[in-house]
Amino acid sequence: MARLKDLFWKFVKFGVVGASGMVVHFAVLYLMREVVGLNDFVANTIGFIAAATSNYILNRIWTFRSKEKQVGVEYVKFILVSLVGLGVNNGSLWLMRHLLPDWAADWRFYLLWAVAVGITTLWNFFGNLLFTFRKK
Repeated sequence: MARLKDLFWKFVKFGVVGASGMVVHFAVLYLMREVVGLNDFVANTIGFIAAATSNYILNRIWTFRSKEKQVGVEYVKFILVSLVGLGVNNGSLWLMRHLLPDWAADWRFYLLWAVAVGITTLWNFFGNLLFTFRKK
């Protein structure tokens, strides 16, 4: 029962960190898409890079309390999990964007992006729990 409680609180912390990353991701995505005029998926990728880096730092320190001395290796693992997550995110976004009717023009993209983020969160949490920050 204690392990389940610990897992729950890790997920809550991961969610808080993820929410901060979502703000970073959305801000950069919006800036790259609306101000710079980049393609949706390029803008999303740039937002991902900014968010993944801030999320790694916060998750290392707060969520998983990692003591791993090889920070570079751990960061690469985190980025690998996140890159698969980016594929899940972009794949979910592409699938929903092409399967759902065009009922909200430009804002549809952002609504679908939020749904894709939810799907990706589950992948990222368990990927990082079991691979990046796994206790040896």
